[in-house]
Amino acid sequence: MKDGLKVGTTYTTARDIDEGRTIGFMGDALRVYATPRMVHDVEHSCRELLLQFHEEGEDSVGARVEIDHLAPTLLGQKVTLHVTVTEIALPRLSFDVEVKDELDTVGRAKHVRFVVDTSKQAARLAKKQDRLKALRGEA
Repeated sequence: MKDGLKVGTTYTTARDIDEGRTIGFMGDALRVYATPRMVHDVEHSCRELLLQFHEEGEDSVGARVEIDHLAPTLLGQKVTLHVTVTEIALPRLSFDVEVKDELDTVGRAKHVRFVVDTSKQAARLAKKQDRLKALRGEA
């Protein structure tokens, strides 16, 4: 990690709530921001903050999300995600995220990510792939 990341570092980003970010199971008239998409947006917003501090060959992976979806956000609205670094215990980092639309606070989340060396991660995944192939008799 590059220098400069500290507890209290913040990042803000916005997302348009298009059809792909909404639930559809109650019909078009009741489309609202889907909780799984909010989780996705929380994870990606925290990663976006970290990207500016990663060294070459580093990235991060999500390990935990605790989320409260507090209010509906309508199709066509915009949400703003305010990310704050709350703990740095490398390789683990923790974040608080507040999600607001134009009218309400619609979500609050706590998120944990781990910084990974992408080459080491690729090697770990290759080993798992080999184990899976052996299990399936494909080796």
